[in-house]
Amino acid sequence: MDLAASVDEIAHITIARLTGGLSPVALMGAYFDWLSHLSFSPGRQMQLAMQAARDFAVLSSAAIGGQLEQRAVPGPQDRRFLDEAWNTWPFNALHQGFRLQEQWWQQATRDVEGVTRQHEDVVSFVARQILDTTAPSNFVLTNPEVLQRTIGTGGKNLVTGHANLFEDWQRALSDQRPVGAEEFRVGKDVAVTSGKVVFRNRLIELIQYESTTATVRPEPLLIVPAWIMKYYILDLSPENSLVRYLVDNGFTVFIISWKNPDRGDCDLGLEDYRKLGIEAALTAVGKIVPRRRVHSLGYCLGGTMLAIAAAAMARDGDKRLATLGLLATQTDFTEAGELKLFISESQLHFLDHIMRRQGYLDERQMAWAFQMLRSNDLIWSRVVREYLMGERRPMNDLMAWNADSTRLPHRMHSEYLRKLFLNNDISEGRYQVHDKPIALSDIGQPIFCVGTVRDHVAPWRSVFKIHMPADTEVTFLLTSGGHNAGIVSEPGHRGRSYQVATRSIEDPYIDPDTWLQETPRQDGSWWPEYVAWLKARSGKPTAPPRLGGRGDYAPKEDAPGTYVFID
Repeated sequence: MDLAASVDEIAHITIARLTGGLSPVALMGAYFDWLSHLSFSPGRQMQLAMQAARDFAVLSSAAIGGQLEQRAVPGPQDRRFLDEAWNTWPFNALHQGFRLQEQWWQQATRDVEGVTRQHEDVVSFVARQILDTTAPSNFVLTNPEVLQRTIGTGGKNLVTGHANLFEDWQRALSDQRPVGAEEFRVGKDVAVTSGKVVFRNRLIELIQYESTTATVRPEPLLIVPAWIMKYYILDLSPENSLVRYLVDNGFTVFIISWKNPDRGDCDLGLEDYRKLGIEAALTAVGKIVPRRRVHSLGYCLGGTMLAIAAAAMARDGDKRLATLGLLATQTDFTEAGELKLFISESQLHFLDHIMRRQGYLDERQMAWAFQMLRSNDLIWSRVVREYLMGERRPMNDLMAWNADSTRLPHRMHSEYLRKLFLNNDISEGRYQVHDKPIALSDIGQPIFCVGTVRDHVAPWRSVFKIHMPADTEVTFLLTSGGHNAGIVSEPGHRGRSYQVATRSIEDPYIDPDTWLQETPRQDGSWWPEYVAWLKARSGKPTAPPRLGGRGDYAPKEDAPGTYVFID
């Protein structure tokens, strides 16, 4: 690297520490696109000015004790101002003023003629983030719930909240996990389903679980989790472990545990995750349970890579897969939600400089990006609850897992963002395996695809797009919950529901909104639906296979193995 490039890289890394990894050039480009077009739209300016004047008149009347009508309606997920105390003066004026301001900026940043859709979305998103930091619910004197608590406790809540903030700050500085996470020990409290590591390479450990039934379905099931987080979200506590549920229902289950990469793994790319991950795992499963086709189930990015592998196998005549299951998985990234807002050449160039120096994307950088997508739920509601109200939300297994984050290798993350998010190579037929493009339409196995209603990472309408290229039977299931909690949806979990429908090869395409209206809703967990679907596509029960095989596939450590402990 020459001197000029080295100076640029240092400058970009320094700036990234101040911006949370966001490229200021990308943000400025979006802002000036919006501002310049709005500047040349006098009619739109007049419309916005008139709206601001009407809102100001209403709030002025309310500010002196007048009646305030409900003019701005909160979104379905926004619970900041639901308490009855917000309906009393002056707090009703404060929160309605904030709502009207949100509404005005939504109008101001949308539908300005000439602005690109990408820039419009970025400006609207940034405006919302800035507004959320100034919400009256975030401050003691403008939040009636906090004021009532402070008066009632004599200020004890603020003292406790300050202690909570200091404790969290200390833990962040020392790279400790959040308070309470230590109660969910991997291999002791979570990830406790009995099994053995039966294969290991540079990138994965393959775990085979012990059978708990007298007979099992002859086809084994290989689960491919995302490598953005650790595998055991699918094997949390015994009562909400999808792995245990599948084993108890008579399946021989294998799961990939990905290694948490370090600087020495910076050269690992997407193709390495296919070959060292899915391909190596399938080979191992075939050696341990020979002459059997394999059910497959991929989650999030693991599902995307599984779809890539399945398409490559279909193209090359490899018929080892019996079925393809995809959980919250995108294969078309044209509508990938707000995560795509900052995926541009400018942003990726900026990220490359950061990752090149580190060798990977830091888990804290990833966590910040995901929290920004749901800042009300994951940032500001926590600030109010823990630092102003003085309440600690009890830790649970899913929250503890979420704090057990991982890194991403430089090369893989760069390829992932460029080939999938930016260029959409999979759905457009440009993604190559063995120097030849793949096509999802080559996949002939029946597909079971799960989307979740409140998914900010893989929006369900984006997941639904699997119907477009698939030239096979597709069963699509939409479940309540979000990207993680919607998948961890064990039977008996209160408030769960789902919709499911199967489209055969001959059936015409139905758009997602029509599908949503026409598909009946059912109460309960989606897990039994998937098990029934698998059993209908499996052979007659037979004796369970032994744990592991010979040579490289001989049983090693007990589950959960060793890679899951690499921080």
